[in-house]
Amino acid sequence: MTGPVVPRVIRSHANPQVKAWRQLVQTHDAYRRQSRIWVEGDHLCRAALARGWKPLQAVFAESFWLATPPDLRDAAADTVLVSDALMATISGLKSPAPMAFVLAWPEQPTIQPGVASVVLDRIQDAGNVGSILRSAAAFGFKQVLALAGTAALGSPKVLRAGMGAHFGLHLVEGLGAVDLSVLSVPLLSTSSHRGALLHEAALPWPCAWILGNEGQGVAAELMARTAQVVRIAQPGGEESLNVAAAAAICLHASAAAHGS
Repeated sequence: MTGPVVPRVIRSHANPQVKAWRQLVQTHDAYRRQSRIWVEGDHLCRAALARGWKPLQAVFAESFWLATPPDLRDAAADTVLVSDALMATISGLKSPAPMAFVLAWPEQPTIQPGVASVVLDRIQDAGNVGSILRSAAAFGFKQVLALAGTAALGSPKVLRAGMGAHFGLHLVEGLGAVDLSVLSVPLLSTSSHRGALLHEAALPWPCAWILGNEGQGVAAELMARTAQVVRIAQPGGEESLNVAAAAAICLHASAAAHGS
């Protein structure tokens, strides 16, 4: 039988491990250099476990340790306790969570052909990117492809905005338009002034929805590759929708048409 977890204890602000954690929390692209991410709080940690992710490390504030549920206490082979004051200096939250996981971030994977996908074309707002990941996961899109210029998918802000969606998606970033040629599914996009109305359009499945930059929209090079352009009905007369809102509408329409 395996005995109870015996955690390491770190109380020094100068500890190299603490410095590495702070980089993950405070620097948007540190996850690429370290090949790992920091996810904080009960919700994100449980979301990772539910999707089969095994944490490299579990980090707990000392005051929380005795109250830690067994599934979280035993989640990682390397368990670390830090003082509450030290946890507050690492945390990226205004009200620090008492626990976090360090998870391996996969090396740059390859695009999966034939998979229902979402393509992010230079979407720069981390909140928008995280929200789109949540919609993709909710509506059965298994792959998200981020073109160069898109907010870093593993950055702390996108991880928090994604609310655990990352753990159920195949993520590839740093791509160019030419890389999409291997997708082998129709590319769809929206326009404010042309194309069939979304709710009247025949939508293919699987497909890949292209979502464009907040100010410039979908790049002309990508529009030229698009098999189908649709409009979202806006009877209220607004000029355009926030890209995350448009994504939710389009992805839901595809899921509904597919019978998901």
